[in-house]
Amino acid sequence: MTIDVMMIGLRSVGGGQGGVERHVASLAAEYEGLGLRTCVVVRTPYVRNDPSRLGDNTWTRAIWSPQNAVLEAPFHSFLATVYAGFMRPRILHIHAVGPSIVVPLARLLGLRVVCTHHGEDYAREKWGRVARFVLRTGEQFQARLAHGRICVSRSLSSRLSDKYGVAFDYIPNAVSPMQAEMPYPALAQFGLEPGKYIVNVGRLVPEKRQNDLIAAFARLDRPGYKLVLVGAADHESEYSAEVKRLAAATPGVVMTGFQQGAALGQLIGAAAVFALPSSHEGMPIAALEAMGLGRPVVVSDIAPNLDLALPEECYHVVGSVESLADRLRDVLDAHAGQTPPYLDWSSHLAAFTWSTVARQTMEIYDRVAPRKTSQ
Repeated sequence: MTIDVMMIGLRSVGGGQGGVERHVASLAAEYEGLGLRTCVVVRTPYVRNDPSRLGDNTWTRAIWSPQNAVLEAPFHSFLATVYAGFMRPRILHIHAVGPSIVVPLARLLGLRVVCTHHGEDYAREKWGRVARFVLRTGEQFQARLAHGRICVSRSLSSRLSDKYGVAFDYIPNAVSPMQAEMPYPALAQFGLEPGKYIVNVGRLVPEKRQNDLIAAFARLDRPGYKLVLVGAADHESEYSAEVKRLAAATPGVVMTGFQQGAALGQLIGAAAVFALPSSHEGMPIAALEAMGLGRPVVVSDIAPNLDLALPEECYHVVGSVESLADRLRDVLDAHAGQTPPYLDWSSHLAAFTWSTVARQTMEIYDRVAPRKTSQ
């Protein structure tokens, strides 16, 4: 069977809480509609061991990997690349800098390689010296050996292009349509009222800075309001334990664990404000989804968030609990009495559609390995 695109570098499709997983799932759905034969290689600890059909032209192939925070991405990427060497896809699309450590192997196997840089993962606080070296090496292999390079952040794309002297094409993440079905049945499970809580969505990892958000919420002194943290830790750590401890000690903080689908849409869609105080992002899909649901947003002033070009009042100083609390207070005051408030972000979101992302990505595929026949 001829494969047009094989994508590697992720755990699962549709069931994970990471940005890469959601990016690949959305791309695969667009490719299905366009008739591209797409195989997504996933990791057995997170999915069934059997191949799974996602559509007439789209499927997954599960390959074993160790369930280890440091080893699983490079080890699984190695096995996935060997598998690609047997299957001979027209394009091997590697996602993220860690998995890109296998670009030299892919080139040795004669594969045409496109890489997407989803963010400077070596800047994440959780990684040690060896892991950061591997991640930086993956970025260098993207720049020096890949046939095509994509970056989801406009500012990072410019910096990488200048640093390495090669083009990193800017193609952003996008927003998938979500609905917040009334009367919000998911809210009752956690004792929430529409328009009476702040919501955050993300893994429990240091760079997401949920601890800052808990501290800022405690400063607000808003009786009747709650803080909702949506997400979980892929691997339990000192940081995830600290967040749980702080949440338990702070009145009004609710932890929902990992949520997806309708429940996630309701938790975001009925919030008074969406908050993202991260110190590191690639391109914040969760913030785009919150905007798509009409939520007011407060995000940190890091470069990928600034790339969204939001109004000044949406940004707070990263790492400053005082600045974050002030912004949240201002937003809550501005929309007081609205349950929940609604903002029209359509002009901002017009450039962030998955159909556009898929078309631009396919243009890079065709430049790297032109199709012999039309699809």
